[in-house]
Amino acid sequence: MPRHHFSPRLHQSAAPFSHYVQHGNTGYTAGIIGQHSDTGELVSTDAAQQCDAMLTNLQILLDEQGLTLKDLLRTTVYLTDYRDFEAINAVYASRLSEPYPVRSTIQVAALPLGAKVQIDTVVAAS
Repeated sequence: MPRHHFSPRLHQSAAPFSHYVQHGNTGYTAGIIGQHSDTGELVSTDAAQQCDAMLTNLQILLDEQGLTLKDLLRTTVYLTDYRDFEAINAVYASRLSEPYPVRSTIQVAALPLGAKVQIDTVVAAS
């Protein structure tokens, strides 16, 4: 049976979703953006700063599950402008370590709140 989790430490959206769902030994995160946990506002208009906050929010969610960024199996990163790709890569590489999880990066027309970057993940859970 799946186990659902809505983090009390992340922004309390009224949208109908769970932040994290675990089924068996696999966990799945919802899309996470670089927003302040208290106000829900984006931390900045800068893609790199949003990426750093996004990964901090991801780490908070994983911490609540007893997991770390090393438990990531797959990430999907969504960008609204592929010109931010190098800036996002620099932040991503500074926060994650080798061996990196499998990753897809996709340019999209828009993200929630006008964010420039969003991530969702698949995690090896215990």
